[in-house]
Amino acid sequence: MLPGIGFSEIIVLGLAALIFIGPKDLPMLMRKLGQIIGKGRRMASEFQAAFDDIARQSELDELKKEIEALKRSNMMTQAAEDLAAVEADINSAVMRETAEPAPGPDALPPAAEDKTP
Repeated sequence: MLPGIGFSEIIVLGLAALIFIGPKDLPMLMRKLGQIIGKGRRMASEFQAAFDDIARQSELDELKKEIEALKRSNMMTQAAEDLAAVEADINSAVMRETAEPAPGPDALPPAAEDKTP
């Protein structure tokens, strides 16, 4: 019910409407009043739905912006580039080691032969 209006006050309003409007026109007036209230409720519902759509759209826009920011920063691409740089460093170090063989027993100069009789 309406706040601030009690049952007895509604009865008084109903009796006043019955007296001033008359029993013949009161049902038509009540029907018209019901239609007006229904239209008002529908308009309020549409208004609220429009605000809900606007709020949902703004949330979607924010999510799209976040996704675009993540695509731009793309940590996986950065990690892959760092990994490729480390791999290149390792490969170059391995190539240097294999290109310059360490002196082994075969690379030593021949020892002088003993010529003792």
